[in-house]
Amino acid sequence: MGGKAKYHWQSQNVKQSGVDDMVLLSKITEDAIVDNLKKRYMDDYIFTYIGPVLISVNPFKQMPYFTDREIELYQGAAQYENPPHIYALTDNMYRNMMIDGENQCVIISGESGAGKTVAAKYIMGYISKVSGGGSKVQHVKEIILQSNPLLEAFGNAKTVRNNNSSRFGKYFEIQFSRGGEPDGGKISNFLLEKSRVVSQNENERNFHIYYQLIEGASAQQREALGIMTPDYYYYLNQSGTYKVDGTNDSKDFQETMEAMQVIGIPGDIQTQVLQIVAGILHLGNISFIEAGNYGQVESTDLLAFPAYLLGIDPNRLQDKLTSRKMDSKWGGKSESINVTLNQEQANYTRDALAKALYARLFDYLVESINKAIQKPHEEFSIGVLDIYGFEIFQRNGFEQFCINFVNEKLQQIFIELTLKAEQEEYVQEGIKWTPIEYFNNKIVCDLIENKLNPPGIMSVLDDVCATMHAKGEGADGTLLQKLQAAVGTHEHFNSWNSGFVIHHYAGKVSYDINGFCERNRDVLFPDLIELMQSSEFNFIRSLFPENLNTDKKARPTTAGSKIKKQANDLVNTLMKCTPHYIRCIKPNETKRPKDWEESRVRHQVEYLGLRENIRVRRAGFAYRRLFSKFLMRYAILTAETWPCWRGPEQQGVLHLLRSVNMDNDQYQMGRTKVFVKNPESLFLLEEMRERKFDTFARIIQKAWRKFIARKKYEQMREEASDILYNSKERRKNSINRNFVGDYLGLEQRPELRQFLAKRERVDFADSVNKFDRRFKSIKRDLILTPKGIYLIGREKVKKGPEKGQIKEVLKRKMEFGSISSVSLSTRQDDFFVLHEAQYDSLLESNFKTEFLSLLSKRYEEVTKRKLTISFGDRLEFRVKKEGWGGGGTRIVVFQKGPGDLAQLKPGGKTLSVTIGDGLPKSSSSLYHRTAGLLLKHTFRSLSSVHQNGGAKFPRGPHNPQADITYSSPQKQGRPLQGGPPKLGSQRGPRPPAPNQYNQRNLDFLNVPDQGMSGKQRKRSITQRPPPAPKPQPRPQGPRCRALYQYVGQDTDEISFEVNDVFDLVKEDASGWWTGRIGGKEGLFPGNYVEKI
Repeated sequence: MGGKAKYHWQSQNVKQSGVDDMVLLSKITEDAIVDNLKKRYMDDYIFTYIGPVLISVNPFKQMPYFTDREIELYQGAAQYENPPHIYALTDNMYRNMMIDGENQCVIISGESGAGKTVAAKYIMGYISKVSGGGSKVQHVKEIILQSNPLLEAFGNAKTVRNNNSSRFGKYFEIQFSRGGEPDGGKISNFLLEKSRVVSQNENERNFHIYYQLIEGASAQQREALGIMTPDYYYYLNQSGTYKVDGTNDSKDFQETMEAMQVIGIPGDIQTQVLQIVAGILHLGNISFIEAGNYGQVESTDLLAFPAYLLGIDPNRLQDKLTSRKMDSKWGGKSESINVTLNQEQANYTRDALAKALYARLFDYLVESINKAIQKPHEEFSIGVLDIYGFEIFQRNGFEQFCINFVNEKLQQIFIELTLKAEQEEYVQEGIKWTPIEYFNNKIVCDLIENKLNPPGIMSVLDDVCATMHAKGEGADGTLLQKLQAAVGTHEHFNSWNSGFVIHHYAGKVSYDINGFCERNRDVLFPDLIELMQSSEFNFIRSLFPENLNTDKKARPTTAGSKIKKQANDLVNTLMKCTPHYIRCIKPNETKRPKDWEESRVRHQVEYLGLRENIRVRRAGFAYRRLFSKFLMRYAILTAETWPCWRGPEQQGVLHLLRSVNMDNDQYQMGRTKVFVKNPESLFLLEEMRERKFDTFARIIQKAWRKFIARKKYEQMREEASDILYNSKERRKNSINRNFVGDYLGLEQRPELRQFLAKRERVDFADSVNKFDRRFKSIKRDLILTPKGIYLIGREKVKKGPEKGQIKEVLKRKMEFGSISSVSLSTRQDDFFVLHEAQYDSLLESNFKTEFLSLLSKRYEEVTKRKLTISFGDRLEFRVKKEGWGGGGTRIVVFQKGPGDLAQLKPGGKTLSVTIGDGLPKSSSSLYHRTAGLLLKHTFRSLSSVHQNGGAKFPRGPHNPQADITYSSPQKQGRPLQGGPPKLGSQRGPRPPAPNQYNQRNLDFLNVPDQGMSGKQRKRSITQRPPPAPKPQPRPQGPRCRALYQYVGQDTDEISFEVNDVFDLVKEDASGWWTGRIGGKEGLFPGNYVEKI
């Protein structure tokens, strides 16, 4: 499989190489696994699955598929919907945490340089993007992301295997609220490689921060901290390597300082952090010479600057570096004596101080991050373990021994949970199973950490350290002898002349015994603590909080016992979470893209146990869940299981599986758990569940949108009425009219939109009458936008290729700032005058109230003052100057007359408008449908749509009438008036509509396009819809004609235009009549029509 290039079904012509999931390999051999990984790697696909385990191969270059598009693609998607990706695993973790309410963790393992740290960054970045939250949450997210550059600067370094190697381990817990928002966090750090501060191997560097400071410090900082070139400092020049390809130390320094700022480290402390870093460099340049068996400082001039940076006295510094206070017991008495150190001991003391300063500074930074994001109580969490990888160097010392031990423990967790526990679970649950052999590395862990019978390497090491004196030169030799005696016969242990060999799960590693005891003892002498406690800087004193006056009788904690305890605590923490795994593979040692070292990858595939992992996954089950948890998750699928299943849990699970027609060979029932074989079967369940929730969400959305829209129009209508209230008579059909805004349909009118900006919003558009100086009426298109008022007319083209054609022309554009006021009469007419700086416009519009309300709002937004609106029956307006003729003014006089239509009589410079009385000036909109009433009926309609949480759709032919999702709010009676009634709570009680949801429906259970047998489906459907009623003969009854336009406000109402004629089915005293138009029967207000 995978020889031919295919295209992934989901990802729009993305070429697929090999197989996405190695469980699908036709042959399960190391060769087949390596070959599949190579095909994918060469085609730039670095991720591959083994079931839920993600394999990641380091590409040694930036890949293009970590953008927002991928975040959107993987969010909420099932693992197998898209190509393998770290985002898919992260999304799965995040959703499992939210759904199951269980803490999650991801264990990222692999050797040094395999890409573990980058993987951890992508996980944190994805979680930050997909989780919501307010300003506090955003601050926590920012700190979580900014902690990376800060800890990398102080905890990572270039090694021969990796340019950005983590020289410490970290377990980062991102803590979440119940709503899934990251609102806290906690970092646990393990075993910083302190020895790197004072010495590095060839072609390696010290920690990044030193080079960042040298390259990125400002001129002022350089002077204050005594910054020189890196080759000047002894602690940096031993390896001869100062630069790293692709790393910009100066830019990284700015990021480090910015991260300190975000995390909340005060400016003065930031300065002191840099002083300590620089102080350590200068401390390293203090060298010693042998003078009569005693060590003394070679150049006392070099003492002053580190002492200045650390806030201590140079003479005391010299004294503490070359002598040590020791307690002497003689005859039951105890006294302190000063012992002068030799050159080697002085060098050791200087290095011990430098290492202690750096390690405590690092702990402070971790603690600062924890303080910035700590929360009082934990709810949910996702843990990301990014720990130093398994490593083999030319010379492997105590640090490599500890690092490889921790990796051995992590491999043990992986074996315990993916190979051993899984197989044991099948046996316990009574599932048929053939055991699969694998190497269990517990034997190696016991060799290192056993306490007794036989004692492990760490126990022997601690015993030797407890009996060594001062700097015991012979202690390492003693250790080697004792190890040979204790574990010399162990099958995973050998000794050699300079140390010992351990057969780790990832290969044999030779450890150099030199320095083991000293580094394990990890003691900082009281003299040095006392020296640092004398610093003038509070911050430096706070890094050394020990109380030296207390007697210490207990054996001091060794580095080995500390890392052993941390490793076991870590294992316990991980075991309490639901684990996820990323196995990182390093394809080469050259750190170059597309370079594939077959033997190196094969070795990693072997020791990571990928073949055994695939065999267990293939023979096993992709998904297993306790009956109770399975029922809780999928109960919503059937009416019988929602809200709770009444009966044995096992029977409830079986009922659910059968209801979705899952094949019997796809699942097995254990004693307490259900086991589902393929991910695709699980996907079927998830899809059914999503579809169910989607149905409910749509119903609620629709109800909410309708409610919001009604509230908005009600508010607009009320605001519009307020403008004219007590000032102008109202027309009967305008007082409760729906506001539309765009009466010209500008979306389909490009000839009008050409005058507007590309995305200019339209508030109002209508065809109006405009009157000129002779009161001659002409049609204009009036458009109101946030930028102003447009008046568009038509003209005949007089020349050119379009001669004779009628074209739209912008006649006038009025800015809001140039409009001074608007004038209207007090009668029920539709005239209004726009008063503008140059000349005024007399216009007539049926929708003047809506226009004025929108104009007032926009005018106030732009000019920050209210629009002046005046009322009077004698309106004066200025006309435009044309040619030699003066502009002058014109007058419009309004008089009482018969009828509702305005009669116009021009005479000279005056226009007389005669019109009958309208509704009183005190008339206002009565549209007050309350939120409570609407929502009450909305949710009542929801309960009619689904009982027991299940949406009901009819099987069989689609019936448009069954698409109704709202029941009608009850209308309450009021006396009928001459005008159209208000469409709201003022309506009379309406006759009940027939219930269209009286049939049960389980349509969501249909398997999409699966061609499943219908027999089992029928079993889950206990009732069929009744046969459709026979069409009844159309009643011959009275008819009516519409006096006004009416747009139905609910699904059981009909709509009609002015002069439409339709059947009157039933009159009702409430004023709500039943009619039939266009084949649809429904309710309408009786006073909008006249009977004929």
